[in-house]
Amino acid sequence: MPRNFWMITCNEENFNITRQMDFTRQGLKSEYRRKVQRVEKDDRLLYYVMGIRKFTATATVTVSYKEEDPGYWKNEGSATWPYLIEIKPELILDEEQYIEAGLLAHRLDYIRRWPPENWYMAFQGNLHLLPKGDFFLIEEEMKKLKFGRAYLDEAPAQPVPSARSRKSRRPSTRKETQAKEEAATD
Repeated sequence: MPRNFWMITCNEENFNITRQMDFTRQGLKSEYRRKVQRVEKDDRLLYYVMGIRKFTATATVTVSYKEEDPGYWKNEGSATWPYLIEIKPELILDEEQYIEAGLLAHRLDYIRRWPPENWYMAFQGNLHLLPKGDFFLIEEEMKKLKFGRAYLDEAPAQPVPSARSRKSRRPSTRKETQAKEEAATD
């Protein structure tokens, strides 16, 4: 069972490097050592590609970090990639299926600290700890795109509000109120 849900942000070039390795390894930047040390086996990863501002894939950590810079990933600025985790792919979208992050941003708890028009500022940096609900919300949208109608037919139905909760949303009519009062006096 995953303990943590992480978002990896990288440029398109570095994402494609991970993709070419079939999502079996992921480098992490040197400036995030403390966060990297918290990444554990079975944690989940979500990929966000900067520049195009899209969610692209999910994966699961299979081996915690180790200090090893194989030199695959290109430096973004002065940061190097000295940490390596082993991963396995879970859900990899085709390029035409990538999800525009701006479409989901307003629904994420993670970005509430930023003004709505600057939501993308929340995704600066290489490694982010996400709320579980945000991770699953994005992954569900990814599944809908990846598997289409077949997934929607198999997905569990959303709970339907009970009759009681529906009644409480609309005001009672005068006749309903009178009927309730009469029933209470009987």
